[in-house]
Amino acid sequence: MAELPRDDARLWYETAGDGHSIVFVHGGWMNGDAWASQVSHFADDYRVVTLDVRGHGRTGATATDRYSIELFTDDLEALLDHLAIDEPILCGISLGSMVVQEFLDRHPDRAAGAIMAGAVQSMPPVDLPSGLKAGLSPMPMLSTSLAMTGPKTTFRSMLGSIRSTTGKPWLAHSPEVREAAIDCVDDVSRSEFRKVFDALYRYEPPALPHVETPTLVVHGEHEAPLVKRQGREIATAIDDGTWLTIDEAAHLVNQDRPRAFNAASATFFEGLALA
Repeated sequence: MAELPRDDARLWYETAGDGHSIVFVHGGWMNGDAWASQVSHFADDYRVVTLDVRGHGRTGATATDRYSIELFTDDLEALLDHLAIDEPILCGISLGSMVVQEFLDRHPDRAAGAIMAGAVQSMPPVDLPSGLKAGLSPMPMLSTSLAMTGPKTTFRSMLGSIRSTTGKPWLAHSPEVREAAIDCVDDVSRSEFRKVFDALYRYEPPALPHVETPTLVVHGEHEAPLVKRQGREIATAIDDGTWLTIDEAAHLVNQDRPRAFNAASATFFEGLALA
């Protein structure tokens, strides 16, 4: 465990193993422990790096008034520079997949490879003009919910609204994984929850046809259909992009089916041209 000072933040990160570096970026309101099954599996052959994105986990709250995916990506770049990682394999889920997209847009050929799990381009996962999206902002309602019920109950209500459109438990296929993820939200303060939501909602995804990085996009069988659609669009936009579905899994595909996810990841890694 270590910390990287960043202006008003101290980014928590952890490394394990030796070899080519795989850097894992977790989803919204989670933390680096979400990758535990991947860390234990790949640390024998790779150098694995996990971090807690600002506002999350052991990094915790910062004085920054407004978060953005761009800021989270700045933090990732700083960590890579700090650890002298030149050609990382990036692996992000959900919010983390947005960070990976932003990084690839900035550095089309810097990463050796990228995996985006539960990959999504926007929240909500639909194409809305930025002006319309700003006018429809759910932030006032979110702030009221956070003030009255707190982050955990607010998160549950968000999941419920998505489930009402899919008819399925969208977050995770496994009840144990789902409840553990919801419990994790308890560690996030009201103000940090709001700032993370705002970052997700305001993000405008980049066009990716110029990206040269081999990329694997992974979704669970029970992922929300609109998220799946965006994942296919990401895989199609990237010249060397591939799309994969894992059975009996939902949004948190790496935790629902860790063995299947690790096997698919290992096969992908073996096909990369690693220095």
